Amino acid sequence: MTAQTIHHPSHQVQINKVYLHPLPVRIWHWLNALGFLLLIVTGFQIRYVDLFGLMSFEAAVKLHNWVGFGVIANWFLWLFYYMASDKVTNYHPDLDAKDFFDRYFRQVQYYAWGIFTGAERPHRVHPHDKFNPMQKLTYQFVMFISAPVTFLSGLMMWDVQRFAGLIEMAGGIRVVNTIHVFMFILFVFFIIIHAYMGFLGSKPSSHFKEMFTGYEEPHV
Repeated sequence: MTAQTIHHPSHQVQINKVYLHPLPVRIWHWLNALGFLLLIVTGFQIRYVDLFGLMSFEAAVKLHNWVGFGVIANWFLWLFYYMASDKVTNYHPDLDAKDFFDRYFRQVQYYAWGIFTGAERPHRVHPHDKFNPMQKLTYQFVMFISAPVTFLSGLMMWDVQRFAGLIEMAGGIRVVNTIHVFMFILFVFFIIIHAYMGFLGSKPSSHFKEMFTGYEEPHV
């Protein structure tokens, strides 16, 4: 961590500037964001071919498939990086359920009204513990459940014959398609909420800058 002095009219405050997001994580983040946006756009084009004219159906299918493989590869790079890094503690489950949910509901209260009244943040970020309880639970669900289910259901529809056995076990192609669409809806909502939360830093641009510089901007 590096120190930064913040100047105020009547005093000075010494703030620790925390390096939260290593370069591999930042690269993964923006590649993932671009990939999912392209998947959403092409997914809309494929499903609602009569309502959108951004590209042909065939082009949308090809782009959707190639981007999908890219996002899957990017997910494995993320997984390998964290498994080989001491930053994997950011995704460790909290074994003390009572303590975790106490902190979880304090975070809910902060987002519900504390953030609008100048209350102190209940969670102090650290390179090895950068997610508050709400974020941790959400990212664990998204990265370890939603993403793999989305990838697997997409692969099954990409090559129905190759994955015929899995499709039959899942209940048929219509069930697989429904699961994939449901995951698609979840990710659309996640991206919207994720973008909104990005504006809740010390300044509206703070969290977005952090994903370029790697450093959390001081909260004063």
